[in-house]
Amino acid sequence: MGKSWPPAWLTPVEAASLAEGKGDLAVDFIEAFGVITKDSIAGPQGSQLILRDWQKDLIRHLYAGDGKGGFASKISLVGMPRKQGKSAMASSLAVFDTFFGPRGGEVYSVAAEKEQARIVFNDAKKMIEANEELSSQAKIYRDAIEIPATGSVYRVLSAEAYSKEGYNSTAVWADEGHAMADRTLFDVMSLSMGARGNKAHLVMITTAGRKSDQTGGDSIAYTLYQTGQKIVNKEIEPSMFMAWWEPPKDADYKDPATWELASPGYGDICAAEDYETAIKVTPEAEFKTKRLNIWTNTKTAWLPAGAWQGIEEEFEMLPSDEYVLGFDGSWKNDSTALVAVIMPRFEDDTYRAVRVASWEKDFALHDDSWIVDKKEVAKAVMDFFDKQPNCKEMACDPSYWEDEMYQWSEYGIPVVEYKNTLSRTVPATSKLFEAIMNKKLRVQHDGAMTRHMENCILKIDAQRGARITKDFRNPKLKIDLAVALMMAFDRATVRMEEALVPQVYV
Repeated sequence: MGKSWPPAWLTPVEAASLAEGKGDLAVDFIEAFGVITKDSIAGPQGSQLILRDWQKDLIRHLYAGDGKGGFASKISLVGMPRKQGKSAMASSLAVFDTFFGPRGGEVYSVAAEKEQARIVFNDAKKMIEANEELSSQAKIYRDAIEIPATGSVYRVLSAEAYSKEGYNSTAVWADEGHAMADRTLFDVMSLSMGARGNKAHLVMITTAGRKSDQTGGDSIAYTLYQTGQKIVNKEIEPSMFMAWWEPPKDADYKDPATWELASPGYGDICAAEDYETAIKVTPEAEFKTKRLNIWTNTKTAWLPAGAWQGIEEEFEMLPSDEYVLGFDGSWKNDSTALVAVIMPRFEDDTYRAVRVASWEKDFALHDDSWIVDKKEVAKAVMDFFDKQPNCKEMACDPSYWEDEMYQWSEYGIPVVEYKNTLSRTVPATSKLFEAIMNKKLRVQHDGAMTRHMENCILKIDAQRGARITKDFRNPKLKIDLAVALMMAFDRATVRMEEALVPQVYV
């Protein structure tokens, strides 16, 4: 595979599923009938569309099979920067779905605005009109393409003009999903595939954007992105497919090497000179979003980009390690976190942090009745203590967990109450930030921990100072692992100071 594949985030697909799918057939179809619909660096209008190797790999993954003639993944998310050939590929695949999907198929191009939805649809019309063999089998209308021999139809829809009833989709191609005002259109179209089973699929191809939508909650595109991350990190079982290009968190956004990492078509489909021009005239936030495919937040992020990744290293927790636990518990519709901070093993050594365990509501699977299994949490704490007996302290936020704290204390764990008041969290926030920036703390790579740290925003109290908090308008963005780390690190440093200060007895 070339340097453009795999992308930064790629959910796993079995080799057997790739072999059983229609990916190779789709590739052959595009290379036989695909055309470039407007002049570009890729070629003049009307010339043959030539797929790159990374595009072929992507198509094979999108069309991976379930072994029963259906799709391995009904929902797919593809994320890449602007000008990477997204619309041309989507339009060609929508035509393929219309011709090679189930008889009586219904294929739709959808987007937040009708003008955007029509981009893919109009490219599909041009592709069919440019080929006599395809056009002889199709009837082309303003907003629809019909294949009389199979009864299949391809239509264009937008969030501005659609009904909630009557769809029986076999394929849905959602363009620039980051711009959808809310998730209504996505939900309507995904539910419309229900009667088709795994014979149908929905593919959202988008560039990154704002994490939140007009409702104040996570946008549907960002929700799918986070679900894909959880699958890659093995936090949850696979429920969708995602291929997402973006640069490393600590990469210099002005460096052409970063542009190439984020853009599979850099220097090929998209000219390098285009990036060189854009960097001079585009605001930083917009350049990062549209050219590097990096999500943005309306709130102030706590950590600078790449700071967390800069303290990651491989290490093992030893049975002899002394440590402090931080426990941030929840009850309903939230997450519960347990983090261990290992004390320095020798003079001038750093602190080390590991995620022991976490429990989190999966908003894609769980409804409002979800609650954390407190017995499971209580047992996990005691099991960890059995393996690592040198616990110096367990700092717990007592809300909802007083009974378990008593149980742990009776088990021999040195439990300490840690209420997250301003007088505690403001200096603890400052202490943890300073340790991260000066690399006095090291952490194991952990997808869940990284996600929670990146969800932290900074809230400044006029009287007390700054502290980490979550975006309360986006309840799905959890930070509990960050809070548990802050608690554990705060108490671990206090423990170390007590050990170093000579005791004077009067």
